[in-house]
Amino acid sequence: MHNKEKSLIKKAITNNREAQQLLFEEYSPKMLGVCRQYVKDLHHAEDLLLQSFLKVFTNLHRFKHEGSFEGWIRIIMVNTCITYLRKKNLIDLSDEDYVFNDSATESLENTSVEDIQKLIDQLPEGYKIVFNLYAIEGYKHSEIAEKLEISESTSKTQLFKARKLLQKNYIKMNKVVHENE
Repeated sequence: MHNKEKSLIKKAITNNREAQQLLFEEYSPKMLGVCRQYVKDLHHAEDLLLQSFLKVFTNLHRFKHEGSFEGWIRIIMVNTCITYLRKKNLIDLSDEDYVFNDSATESLENTSVEDIQKLIDQLPEGYKIVFNLYAIEGYKHSEIAEKLEISESTSKTQLFKARKLLQKNYIKMNKVVHENE
């Protein structure tokens, strides 16, 4: 796959539409999932996916084949989503207090991916973005702080609150499921 991928990238750089289409078909399903992690609305996520792929193909000549191509595309997707949320003033990194329950130790093993995504979607935007960047994308707090133009301590606080709220909502979701059985 690696040599095939390199060949496709070379062709796509020369605006070969077939190569671009093949790269899009290969990576778009996974990258739509990345966009969906940041944007609840599927139609907006699809729009951001297309905008991101336009950036991918426009900047393909900058890909240095250092690290994975998928990782490079993923960074573009995340940055496009964050830019969109920032422009729409949807990033709220307020310190609004929530009351948390510290008694949750239940496992996520029997929880579907869809249910986990619903729980993440319920987070306030600021919490969700920091949670995704840290827990899913693997960014460090210093990198998140720089990317979102916040302090490191704000990033850490947002992550802590996101985790606590996820925990609280997970417990609430399980109570509803068990009551309906």
